[in-house]
Amino acid sequence: MVFQESNLVELKETYVEDIRKEIIAFANSNGGTLYVGVRDDGEVTGIEDPDRVMLQISNSCRDAVKPDITMFLAYDILDVEGKKILAVHVQRGTARPYYLGNKGLKPTGVFVRQGTSAAPASDEAIRRMIKETDGDEFEDMRSLNQELTFEEAKKAFDFRGLAFQPAQMRTLGLLNEENIYTNLALLLSDQCPHIIKAATFRGNTQDEFQDRKEFSGSLLKQLDDAYSYLDMRNQTEASFEGLYRTDSRDYSEAALREALLNAIVHRDYSNLTGTFVSVYSDRVEFVSYGGLAGGVTLEDVLYGLSVCRNRKLANVFYRLNLIEAYGTGLQKIRNAYAGKGGEPEFMAGPSSFKVILPNMNKLKSRKSAENCETVNDEETKRVLHFIELQGEASRSDIENYLGISTSTAIRLMKKLINRGLIQSVGKGKNVRYTVK
Repeated sequence: MVFQESNLVELKETYVEDIRKEIIAFANSNGGTLYVGVRDDGEVTGIEDPDRVMLQISNSCRDAVKPDITMFLAYDILDVEGKKILAVHVQRGTARPYYLGNKGLKPTGVFVRQGTSAAPASDEAIRRMIKETDGDEFEDMRSLNQELTFEEAKKAFDFRGLAFQPAQMRTLGLLNEENIYTNLALLLSDQCPHIIKAATFRGNTQDEFQDRKEFSGSLLKQLDDAYSYLDMRNQTEASFEGLYRTDSRDYSEAALREALLNAIVHRDYSNLTGTFVSVYSDRVEFVSYGGLAGGVTLEDVLYGLSVCRNRKLANVFYRLNLIEAYGTGLQKIRNAYAGKGGEPEFMAGPSSFKVILPNMNKLKSRKSAENCETVNDEETKRVLHFIELQGEASRSDIENYLGISTSTAIRLMKKLINRGLIQSVGKGKNVRYTVK
């Protein structure tokens, strides 16, 4: 029997720990046979106790190689030239890539067969093997980083009174059947590599920055940090109705929350491009990587059809009461602007999705200004602005504000009603006026 190393044959004179690398390389490639008791040049030297060597290899692979590779190994003790050698037959594995557990899913731990030796696999080769084995669902693929911590996730689950132990992590999809962390675990871990970039501009263009921030860590932490950033910039404007003050924020908290959740839950995490949040004087824009999933159109989405790209991530957010149901977020945003004189905008590109929320106080001011632009005399502009700020006003309120007589106020109100700029509410002494 002639022995010669090839892409399917590896020769070892004695047992050494590096045998694990050769076995991993065969399992990650096209399989092969490892002979122990044969020198590199093909000379048979034999081994004294092949059963002991077999046990060493089996125990070493079981303890050090992940996922379990032992089911793809078969052993034969051969008698060659009166000497005992051990043949280890390695099949191509079905859970590739296999790797050294203490090194992880990176080139120092993953090996492939190249010619007559085992070589470190490239990052791209590792990702390709994961995709071939785990499928196209990013969440379900094994994370390249297996050294993960979950301090922020535990806080979020504890806050909701939910357990966050290995059993729950397997149920949610953070751990697979081999107890290996998935990409879903990576997204929720403190080591999450994806970020949210936020910036505030002084006007309605990007000509001048006011400030900028980057939020990193677990997606749950990024959600809290980004919302706090937006909340700090969501200014309040006050208006008065008689003695009563009404505060109105630039943006509905519900709209900000839903737009931010949409950007986080539905983005494509197979790419490291960040999520962008831009605050302008007249609007907030949310841009996330990844077009619409599942072949749906923007019209489909606005009608309420939802195809979730990250189903398991959405399920985690649902368990934490961060979202109520799939596909309702955009409708909640639209509802927040109903009757406010403006509409949110939704834009879908081949690899991005944008949500634009108009500043509601700016919309109100713009509407008041547009009303004033249709009026020629300064007195009429002033009364329109006064009614706009108050919400509604009586004739006596207007008389006192302008310092005019009752007869002048009556003529002014009649003129504005005839021009369709204001309307009266109530009758007799209780009549009040509002801007149409």
